[in-house]
Amino acid sequence: MNNKTLLENLRSVPDFPKKGINFRDVTTLYKSGECMRIMLDELEEIYKDKGITKIVGIESRGFIMAAALAGRLGCGMVMARKPGKLPSTVIKESFSKEYGVDTIEMHIDSIDENDVVLIHDDLLATGGTAKAAYKLVQHFHPKKTYMNFIIEIKDEGLHGRDLFKDIELTTLMTL
Repeated sequence: MNNKTLLENLRSVPDFPKKGINFRDVTTLYKSGECMRIMLDELEEIYKDKGITKIVGIESRGFIMAAALAGRLGCGMVMARKPGKLPSTVIKESFSKEYGVDTIEMHIDSIDENDVVLIHDDLLATGGTAKAAYKLVQHFHPKKTYMNFIIEIKDEGLHGRDLFKDIELTTLMTL
């Protein structure tokens, strides 16, 4: 979609969190009311007729739009969090990122087989975080699963989308 206003408000931070990584900072989109409205309008248009019952937001930037969109769609929001942040029994999945190894967790009662799930995060790069979230969601055997990202990075030789051949995956911006 690559909305001009979103592109103009997106900040890139070279060599963060380590040398060689060009970090795309979505906080500049979140601080703009206009950008928030544009992103929510675009997401609502994509998902309003998909029957979404739960949106899984991936820690931590994925929580923001997941919660806002859940409000628009009238569905629930589930958090995929870093270890030790959820207070009840969890399932977990570890994954590699471009700058380390991490783990995410979800409560074991987050989703059931009657749910239609949208997994949302701010950025798709290598796909490690998203793949871990997808594996967690599939543990629950939902009716259907979709994925969405605000930004997909392709210009740096990253191919995270290739990990998801059998799932409908959308992005608001491709760089």
